[in-house]
Amino acid sequence: MTDNAAPDGDLSALAGEPALVHRVFDQMPLIVGVLEGPQLRVMAATGLYRAWTGRADVVGKLIHETFSEVIGQQLFQSFQRVYDGHGPELLRDFRLQLDLPDTGEQAEFFVDASITPLLGSDGEVTGVIVSVADVTERVRERQAAQQRANVAERRYEQARDVIDTLQRELLPSGVPVLPRVQVAASYLLANAEDAAGGDWFDSQALPDGRVALVVGDVVGHGVTASATMGQLRTLLHERLFTDGEVATALAGLDAAADRIRGARAATVCVVLLDPATGALEYCTAGHPPPLVLSPTGERRYLPATGAGPIGVGGEFTAGTVGKDRLAEGEMILLYTDGILERPGRDLPQSTVELAQAAADVAADRALRDDAASPADRVCTQTLELLVRITGHTDDITLLAGQLVAPAPDRAWDHPATAASLGSFHQQLEEWLGAARVDGRDADALRHAAVELATNAIEHAYIDSADDHSFTVTAALTGTGQARLRVIDRGRWRPPAPSADRGLGLLIAEQLVDDLRVEHDDTGTTATLSLRLSHPARLLNADELAWTAATRPPVRREPLLVLDEPWAPGPRIRVDGGVDAATAGEFDRGVRTAGSTGARSLTVDLTGVTHLASAGVSALHRLRALHRDNGTELRLYAPAGTNADLIMTLVSLDHDTIDPDTAGA
Repeated sequence: MTDNAAPDGDLSALAGEPALVHRVFDQMPLIVGVLEGPQLRVMAATGLYRAWTGRADVVGKLIHETFSEVIGQQLFQSFQRVYDGHGPELLRDFRLQLDLPDTGEQAEFFVDASITPLLGSDGEVTGVIVSVADVTERVRERQAAQQRANVAERRYEQARDVIDTLQRELLPSGVPVLPRVQVAASYLLANAEDAAGGDWFDSQALPDGRVALVVGDVVGHGVTASATMGQLRTLLHERLFTDGEVATALAGLDAAADRIRGARAATVCVVLLDPATGALEYCTAGHPPPLVLSPTGERRYLPATGAGPIGVGGEFTAGTVGKDRLAEGEMILLYTDGILERPGRDLPQSTVELAQAAADVAADRALRDDAASPADRVCTQTLELLVRITGHTDDITLLAGQLVAPAPDRAWDHPATAASLGSFHQQLEEWLGAARVDGRDADALRHAAVELATNAIEHAYIDSADDHSFTVTAALTGTGQARLRVIDRGRWRPPAPSADRGLGLLIAEQLVDDLRVEHDDTGTTATLSLRLSHPARLLNADELAWTAATRPPVRREPLLVLDEPWAPGPRIRVDGGVDAATAGEFDRGVRTAGSTGARSLTVDLTGVTHLASAGVSALHRLRALHRDNGTELRLYAPAGTNADLIMTLVSLDHDTIDPDTAGA
């Protein structure tokens, strides 16, 4: 008989007098809780456990009732596995969110949790012992170090070998932004010491309005697998776009397998979704079947269609194509087998875990701090919830498409005055948010639309004394293009670009795919089009817990010109938007700081949220002023910022590395 299974009298002799053991247990500097019975009732808790969780009365209560906010975070599942006799589990750097009863706020921790079985006198498991170490500070320090190094994208390109770089280049960088289907994708790399796999994903809007979603997996690793993956993805993409039929496209892919090295036995799942009706056509082709998720947490796997992998002698016909239907708000999740073949999990177990974790995320009852879309959350949080417990040995791809309500087309009328740009910005932001446009596409549309509106304000009504206005329309097409029109009823004047004038149309044209200007005696209509893309998430394991899925929405902030006395010489920082309404204020602020060109000046444009052509013109004039006075105007905008984007487009010299700290 072991010590921990000793009768009470013997245990007192071994462990000490019960009252003393009780006091010592309560005062231990450890976060320890003891759960008993199949319902996991809390039967003991150290004082630090109660203080750390903010719950003084946990003993005697069921763990899932006391900590209901944790239900979707996969922790209780670990407790249950240990209770069911699967042995102890150790969770490292486990992200945990708890509600604090005293304040009602949500707190986030990272913990190392040791979960071990509690044995009864007969050696049977009667409960679990949970010991927690709060490692939040350690994890945050590591996060901060990585963020300071800005390695999220560079590490992927530099730290991985040429195989992974090739693989990344062959994968799409994003997914389409569509009015009725919200698409998201994530690709989790295997560990750095492992060779790259042959996973791929793809999505596109077809000419008939349906949306194609594809996930595939090539046998093997290395250069051959990556090259094969790229060929198969491209071929299937074109077949689906041209033929629009699942069986026909896969039959063409199958026929090409003999001519593409390494293609034999590749698996692929193809889904065609009709946004108007929710109707699905799909084929699993040797691949794990898709998972359908509802906003309320229901989940179901679609039946496999019976088709085998490509290039192994099977046939792709109407009989190997399944049919189903998504309801409004439902989501379909495609994935590769790396999410199922995680260490320590058999296929039935991991299949159930995937469905449960993804359903919890889709219902927003897992890590509820993420402001991303449900599709984005499913593609990232599901990875975090499952991989952080078991690790992973193969690349993992997730691709989700959710049937959503479309953003309505919009039309606004504005007075043709610089003061109206504020309300124009606000209404444009509301539409961009409703249409789910983000990242660089949102930046490009903001800049281009403001340039067109500014042109209407400044040029359309110069000779007219009548009240004048302009109209803006915004729409998202079924093929994923944003179309914005700015319509005035004034007189057309041909643009005359120069170093500091007439830059608006030039900037707008370079930011979008197409810009058309039509004019007659009734006015001018400028139409811009941009095919939208939502970035796919290319991740490694270290980035799972803290990389944000989307940038926060841009708000129109007041223009601020602030002195920075810490710098070795005269320096100012500019925050906010610089457009036709604020360019004069910006010009005056820079002139004052530079004593009207009499002394050299550094202008930090990092915080500029919008740099319109009016601001570019002001910078040209200010730089000429300093040049004429024999001084220097240094413009600083880090790579990737809005100011850097615009100044690069118009070839305005500037620094992307801070000139006042570059030598530090």
